Amino acid sequence: MNRLLRLWRDEEFRTGAREMASVAPGLASWGLMTGVAMANSGMSTVEVLMMGVLVYAGSSQLAALPLIAAGAPLWVVLATAFCVNLRFVVFSAHLRDYMMHLSLPQRLWRGYLTTDLTYVLFVQRHPKPGENAAQHQQQMNYLLGSCALGWVSWTTLSLVGIGFAHAIPQAWGLGFAGILALLGILCSLVSTRLRALSAVVAGTAAVAAFALPLKLNILVGIAAAVCVCMLLEKTASAAPGTNEKA
Repeated sequence: MNRLLRLWRDEEFRTGAREMASVAPGLASWGLMTGVAMANSGMSTVEVLMMGVLVYAGSSQLAALPLIAAGAPLWVVLATAFCVNLRFVVFSAHLRDYMMHLSLPQRLWRGYLTTDLTYVLFVQRHPKPGENAAQHQQQMNYLLGSCALGWVSWTTLSLVGIGFAHAIPQAWGLGFAGILALLGILCSLVSTRLRALSAVVAGTAAVAAFALPLKLNILVGIAAAVCVCMLLEKTASAAPGTNEKA
């Protein structure tokens, strides 16, 4: 408890949590979607709850769940999850110089908590490894703050998704989870007013053109958003003192 209090008083820890809070809604939406997908996969309640708490890898979970539901051999499920998570080999290689001063259990624990978003935020905040013990500690405190909020957001909403899935018609299946996945991505990407406007324009145009065949309404939505944003960017670039980017 004393260690947690000391961490919370640390400025880098709070900064990590604060910066993660800006993208936590998208991460939480992704966790919610994964919880729904797990609950609809045919696994037992115990298996679903254990995966929701212990497995912290949304992309590989979503890749593995259809295989589990179809009764695929275990080696196929494991190989699929391994291939999906290969990007973390690159992350680990980059973070090696940041963490080699830690013990193996500490490195494994931080590796488990590190995600795509926490990695990106961390290297933006600390582009180079620390040069002394104090800098190493600051960097690790920032990473822990970011990872802690990310894990809590993900796990909490994942469990909510497991419970919420029982209220969703079975006919929706994983298709509903896919919709939530897109919402999670959308929440992560909408970081400026221009991006928010493009999302609204694309959604409105896609709904208005829903009757078109071959799902052409999606193309209409994309085209409408691109045209509107290009027009606004051109207008904004011509106005003095405007520098917001999409």
